Amino acid sequence: MKKSFDFIRVTLKIKFILFALLFSLIFSSCDWEGWTLENLFESNLQGTWVTNDPESIYSGSLIIRRDSITITGYGESQTPSRGGNDEERPFKNITRGLALEGYSERSFGSSNEGYIYINDKGRLQEGIHYNYWTAREQPGNIVVHLLTFSFSGRIQTLRRTEGFSY
Repeated sequence: MKKSFDFIRVTLKIKFILFALLFSLIFSSCDWEGWTLENLFESNLQGTWVTNDPESIYSGSLIIRRDSITITGYGESQTPSRGGNDEERPFKNITRGLALEGYSERSFGSSNEGYIYINDKGRLQEGIHYNYWTAREQPGNIVVHLLTFSFSGRIQTLRRTEGFSY
């Protein structure tokens, strides 16, 4: 009886060692680069965003995916010629029309505020502060998702048209 119990114990140890060895080989052979949570956009930011105010001086859209952002609109031609301040133009120095790598980081202790970072022209751009929030729209009491940025003191609010929802 003792010999069979020792045999079972040794067999279990060998199986455990083989399983651990197999798991470590599989884990080390996978390419995990780029698969960290630090390199992703928050799920509540993912989707298609358009200018909320149809009469805004600047109009454009953002398409935010898990690990990329595409900016359209917000061109130089939208800056008012008389007294216009191009510093207020949203995303003014960032390439448009291409899916650029990027990610977001929440501000400490906040679930709706943080910074987005965009890799453009071979380098990581300075973080752009955002505020994500929801409101109820009448009629119908519909929940709308909004994303606010500030460019040289000018507030630009975007509204999600499709993407993540609760």
